[in-house]
Amino acid sequence: MALLAALLLVLAALRPLSVPDEGRYGDISRWMLVSGDWLIPRMDGLPLFHKPPLSHWLQAASMAVFGITPWAARLPGVLLAMLMVAGLYVAVRRLLDEAVARRAALMLGTSVAVLLGGQYVNHDMGVAAWIATTVWCFALSLLHGERPHAGWARAGFAVSALGVLTKGLIGMALPGLVLFVWISWTRQWRKVPRLPWLSGLALFALIAVPWFVLAARQYPGLWDYLFGVQQFARYTGGGFNNQQPWWFYLVAVLLLLFPWGFFAVYEGFAGARRAQPATEKRANEVVSLAWIWLAAIVLFFSIPRSKLIGYILPVMPPLALLAALGWQRAVAGRRHAGRWFAALAALPLAAAVVVTLVFTHEAQDKLAHDVARELACRAAPGDTVYAAGGFPYDLPFAAGLRHPMVVVADWPRLRAETGDSWERELFEAADFQPALGDRLLRTPDVLDAAAHQPGQWLVVKRGTAASAGVPEGWKLAFEGTGWRLYRSDAAEGSSAAAGRTCAG
Repeated sequence: MALLAALLLVLAALRPLSVPDEGRYGDISRWMLVSGDWLIPRMDGLPLFHKPPLSHWLQAASMAVFGITPWAARLPGVLLAMLMVAGLYVAVRRLLDEAVARRAALMLGTSVAVLLGGQYVNHDMGVAAWIATTVWCFALSLLHGERPHAGWARAGFAVSALGVLTKGLIGMALPGLVLFVWISWTRQWRKVPRLPWLSGLALFALIAVPWFVLAARQYPGLWDYLFGVQQFARYTGGGFNNQQPWWFYLVAVLLLLFPWGFFAVYEGFAGARRAQPATEKRANEVVSLAWIWLAAIVLFFSIPRSKLIGYILPVMPPLALLAALGWQRAVAGRRHAGRWFAALAALPLAAAVVVTLVFTHEAQDKLAHDVARELACRAAPGDTVYAAGGFPYDLPFAAGLRHPMVVVADWPRLRAETGDSWERELFEAADFQPALGDRLLRTPDVLDAAAHQPGQWLVVKRGTAASAGVPEGWKLAFEGTGWRLYRSDAAEGSSAAAGRTCAG
């Protein structure tokens, strides 16, 4: 398992931040560190309440220790992926046996879900790890005996609170859904009143509630926006991006746990034909938990039209357990079973390495990190950076900007016409702090005057209308792969750095 963690740490260092997600969330975390404001998540200086802040706190803390790099931003995701693998191993070892636990953990650890999802800067791996750990904690508590284990239950309440602080209500709703159905199926309701509800809920509230209260005192519309728009409306509405067919996650789970997922399918068919003896009550309860966990969350996320592959990561641990049971039923004990396991494990390992390397070289036209390096070299700390033709999500992080960019667009028209887009992200964020929004979200006419002022820089997306209509006075300073960097005709007088030529 240590080798898998080492591989994941290496993969996390091989590529720049991708856009939009890694650029967005990585820079929110960086901004907490450089601004000293750890309470409010901010994108380009504006309050962005798409998610609660726990992931950003962890990433900012990592960058405080290891420096502001993509690797440091990804480190918390790597550790949370390993937590998900370790949680699976510990729970299955306690509930079933060592051999199944080790095999399930290896299947999960060598999956594309962990090897790619664990090195991606967003909230999905984090909330998946917290959800999985919550379910395991309550399962260990309830299966302890007639009286639930209080320590495991309290751990479940605490970890669920961390899930809420990572991605909102699903941090408690999804474990609650899984456990409700499982408890009903296995007829364990008599144990539920014996859980440590008073101390557990107090622990949950102590962890989860303070941020929501403190942030809402500063921005009173927070709860309506975070819970109403970003969670309930996204789940029930049809106007958001990434619309997929109902069967999307049925395919996604097999790809994410390839090739092991097919052994889970085999376990489903074989287990239906050969029921476990009633004497194996504990095994039956654990297997039913895995199937209910898998089915409930896949169904939950299949209902809305908007679907992202990362949403389904919470089902990877039970799927890995079922795959391990399927392997045990189909292959274990046969000649060369260990060699076959190693050969199959090499497939997702190789795929993760190839995808990481290919992405590093193929996605350059979407990134602004080359322009960011030039800007970091040539601009003075107090210079103003304008962005037009799009939002360069990765540029503030890569350039180490200490001030928000001024984003240029036809904002009055976009407010009336745009759908789920980067523009909407920004003007909805600006609605929480209108005065700051008025300074940072400007119409194109601002570029005419800025072109003749010292210390002004303009970043423009290539191939857009903005790139064809750069006002007079802006001089091309650098031609990047996906973006162009311009300086004002007075920029050379702003500082010695502005006129430097940067190597590379």
